[in-house]
Amino acid sequence: MSVTTSIHSDGPKAQGFIEKIGIPKPLVWGFVGLLLFMIGDGVESGYIAPFLADNGAGGETNAAVIITVYGLMVTLGSWLSGALSDVWGPRRVMIIGLTLWAVLQVLFLAVALPTENFTLMLVIYGLRGVAYPLFAYGFLVWVLGASPANRLGSAVGWFYFAFTGGLPTLGSLVASGTVPFIGPYWTFWVALSLVVLGGIFALVGLRNAQGGGRQAAPHITTGRSLIDSVAIAFTNPRVGLGCLVRVINTAPQFGLFVFFPTIFAVDLGFGTSGWLQLVFILGASNIFANLFFGVLSDRLGWHRTLRWFGCIGSAVAVLAFYFLPQYVGDQYWVSALCAAFFGITLAGFTPISVLMSLMAPAQKGNSIAVLNLGAGAATFVGPGIVALFLAPLGAGGVTIIFAVLYVLAGISVRWLQVPDEAQRVVEEGGTLQAFAGDPAATTGSAKTQG
Repeated sequence: MSVTTSIHSDGPKAQGFIEKIGIPKPLVWGFVGLLLFMIGDGVESGYIAPFLADNGAGGETNAAVIITVYGLMVTLGSWLSGALSDVWGPRRVMIIGLTLWAVLQVLFLAVALPTENFTLMLVIYGLRGVAYPLFAYGFLVWVLGASPANRLGSAVGWFYFAFTGGLPTLGSLVASGTVPFIGPYWTFWVALSLVVLGGIFALVGLRNAQGGGRQAAPHITTGRSLIDSVAIAFTNPRVGLGCLVRVINTAPQFGLFVFFPTIFAVDLGFGTSGWLQLVFILGASNIFANLFFGVLSDRLGWHRTLRWFGCIGSAVAVLAFYFLPQYVGDQYWVSALCAAFFGITLAGFTPISVLMSLMAPAQKGNSIAVLNLGAGAATFVGPGIVALFLAPLGAGGVTIIFAVLYVLAGISVRWLQVPDEAQRVVEEGGTLQAFAGDPAATTGSAKTQG
């Protein structure tokens, strides 16, 4: 008999507003700080490439090299954030991320840009890519460990609401207001102020919250944790499968961005501005859907939400996004609805973070490290599929491949099983801190929603 992995809480009836909307009260200032931090980090996202090209990088090609290195460092930082949170604790990892971001930003603005030195820009800006994942995903480990297990979906939904609300959405909005008045260079300093302010809000507000310390057993060293953060994908096949599901989550999105601009801007005649508006619609719909599906998953079940709304929903949405506009022609509103639909269904993958932490609750950080590796791999896998199959199969064929991947992910959800011990914590409304330092606690059988 299958068992649902989402049990209603039997906690106190007199809940405050914060708890009712799914935010763990001790962590509330962490979410506020994360939003401010990510707004600051996202300020530059809309203009960094042309700014670098015109201010010392030596053209668009070199600017692209700098941004590529930055992206690789983001992937590295995303992995390290989980592995280091296990042995150093999320609080220390967040402090390191905040400090690195601030110091490297000052060096970038005070040294690299004024000298227009390409090498310095490459090294300093590239290294800064490690910083924001340490802060943001370090906090995610904290959220997963300290939130009531039966409300993890809501907590993770709020995490991604703050994360994506800042980067790039509100960050770009801030830049649109400051760049015309103070210029792009001084806007970078505004970004630094927002990041520091967000970091202070989070770390001061979380000073009394449980879950910020070491997660791993006393005998686990930093080197051991780094090795385990990769090995866990093989020693715990459920975690490895979860990583593949995370790759499939956004690989099609990155792949579509390779050839969809031509289809919508040129073939359908909407122009570059029309395509960029579709990207905004996709992103904006995803922000609020992350929160919605996070809360819904606690009631409907994490497996069901992931399978039907995330995997199967995205399969339908990606097909609609390509084929419906082709059928109706220049009806822009149809394309806008399809973009919003795809953004919403992508948010149906929100419970994958919850399931990854529950499948190995004594190694939450390492599980999130693997999850983040999957997120980084998606940026390469999606465009790689396009490079291999666009010429022989065409745009429609590539879109169908992406839809099939989503269906396969939906089928695989049945194997993302939760150990009995973790399931009991969910039913009792406890937190995953109960498993800190006890990897042997989750070696028993596992359950899922069938």
